[in-house]
Amino acid sequence: MAEPIRILHVLGNLNLGGAESRIMDLYRNIDKSRVQFDFVIHTTKECYFTKEITSMGGRIYSVPCFKIYNYISYAKAWKKFMEEHAADYKMIQGHMTSTASIYLPIAKKSGITTIAHARSAGVDSGLKGKVTRFMRRNLSQKADFLFTCSELAGISVFGKKATEEGKTIFIPNAIEIDKFRFNPKTREDVRKELEIEDRFVIGHVGRFHYAKNHEFLLNVFKEVINKYDSKDDKDGKNVKDTVVDKKPLLLMLGEGPRMAEMKTLSKELGIEEDVIFAGNHSDVYRYYQGMDLFLYPSRYEGLPGTVVEAQASGLKTIMSDLICDEVIFTDLIDTMSIEKSPAEWADKVVDFIKEDKGLINRISYNDISLKSDFNVKSQAEIMSHFYEKGELNDNH
Repeated sequence: MAEPIRILHVLGNLNLGGAESRIMDLYRNIDKSRVQFDFVIHTTKECYFTKEITSMGGRIYSVPCFKIYNYISYAKAWKKFMEEHAADYKMIQGHMTSTASIYLPIAKKSGITTIAHARSAGVDSGLKGKVTRFMRRNLSQKADFLFTCSELAGISVFGKKATEEGKTIFIPNAIEIDKFRFNPKTREDVRKELEIEDRFVIGHVGRFHYAKNHEFLLNVFKEVINKYDSKDDKDGKNVKDTVVDKKPLLLMLGEGPRMAEMKTLSKELGIEEDVIFAGNHSDVYRYYQGMDLFLYPSRYEGLPGTVVEAQASGLKTIMSDLICDEVIFTDLIDTMSIEKSPAEWADKVVDFIKEDKGLINRISYNDISLKSDFNVKSQAEIMSHFYEKGELNDNH
């Protein structure tokens, strides 16, 4: 039996992030007798997915974290890696595009087909963001294939010209849809575990990072709480009397560099008793079941898998209008500008609470046929064909 071809994926780390989770979903579903994944990461620490990857036959290598001043040593590390391992790989797929202009040309000189994968439609604020944009400036000319999860991500990473000329290939962030289908029993279990059975639960799933705009989310929730407690609702009625007897609660899953800052902010806003910072969970699909509404006021995204997951769970979602249209494939999504005030977002939330038909709507969404583009089982076959043949056609 022939050995599987090996594809090398480049990431910052292998923890529970969006790109990492999507690649792991694909890895779990791909036929590993045909295609095997290995990884280069920019840390020597054991990560969340380390043991799972090695259990599936994947190899993990490390290179130094890029610090600008170590440009030469960073490039040397990649050259050394390719001297030792290039013969093992048919393709290299760079999800870390901030330094892809360094490592992809080195891989290409070693005879490996190169892929740059745009997964975000923005950059960090400040100097770090400026450096990232500078490093990406000619990336579209340095890779054999340009993958993108949305048009906005393609423009951000590869430039408007490359995107308009059709040089990018749309690869949506697919999920294991069956895991997320609404289950009333799971909902009951999760709400009992968290002791939130009597609450109206507003949910968010995402790394605590500038892009996710958690401070805006917390301020929106503060306004929702104010409206719940107020006797002066915009309709002149008490929200508690006109909606439900459930006090709102904010459930946030994820970790990241801004988590401590957001915990402090929740205390400053006086809402810490009504906010749960749940951290990371491998069974995140269960927690969507316990939510009643999903809020996602991001400053920028590639194509947020969390919004795909929320729709698969039949969960009504209010998201920033800066997020790509490609993620919308049900009528569960409403968009709002983050230029609007937190109070205006809170009005939208309260309007939903008043109109909500509850679990009947969520159960009905179990019968919808989600676009096959977002089903990772279908995507695994498409990508297997691509990795083997180096082409995507109408059938794949």
